[in-house]
Amino acid sequence: MTGSARRRTGDSRYGERVPLVAAAVCPHPPLLVPEVAGSATPELDDLRTACDTAVRLLLAADPDRVVLLGTGPVTGPIRPPATGSLQPWGVDLDVPLVPGQPDRGAVLPLSLTIGAWLLARHDARPPLSAAPAHTAPASAVPVSAVQVAADAGLAELSALADEVSATGDRVALLVLGDGSACRGEKSPGYDDPRALPYDQRVAGALADADLDVLLGLDPVVSAELKAAGRAPWQVLASAARAAGGGWRGELLHDAAPYGVAYFVASWERV
Repeated sequence: MTGSARRRTGDSRYGERVPLVAAAVCPHPPLLVPEVAGSATPELDDLRTACDTAVRLLLAADPDRVVLLGTGPVTGPIRPPATGSLQPWGVDLDVPLVPGQPDRGAVLPLSLTIGAWLLARHDARPPLSAAPAHTAPASAVPVSAVQVAADAGLAELSALADEVSATGDRVALLVLGDGSACRGEKSPGYDDPRALPYDQRVAGALADADLDVLLGLDPVVSAELKAAGRAPWQVLASAARAAGGGWRGELLHDAAPYGVAYFVASWERV
């Protein structure tokens, strides 16, 4: 059955357990966007390339729906129309969740703004202007967004994972989250000797698709190390466990150029 055929029958299966088919993990620094980075753009070229690779692999899984997942002020879905802005970082650039949407709508947090920007680089959602009014192009992959509070506990994260997995679609998750921000004296959180071991543990878990390690990340330590990815990574792990089966992970990037750990990974079912 083709992806479009699956989408046509998806509503009749609402509530059934439908496997998570793929996931990509990317960081969300504003400097990923060249207009924000300016003259520093080349410094993150390797990171952008890795993110592009992860998104391509995500879309190659032929999902019915791509769900952007990242930290925000509260836990729950963000309904389109929704738009993120990079004005707080000195660039007059809006990033809509759905290209061509009629108005700004809800506000995307930084994590989902960068996620929408990454997807837009791959034409995951052709502009609505290319189709009849109020009609999404048949080839577009529907995209939705979910934010999770940084201090959310495992029960809340598990419930959110169940909601993401119970849409009746074959879901691919684009998970946005940074590692610790305490890698050195010039880092945003200053230097913390726990940061490197923490990041090494996360990197290993993303490389091996180790759900137990991700679910075992301590929320208090994660907050002290300013690791913005803890909650989204744990939603991913919960969703992967709920989907069942095995997972293969590949770590595409692991660096901390500004004292903040940036991981890029790709997960697929085996």
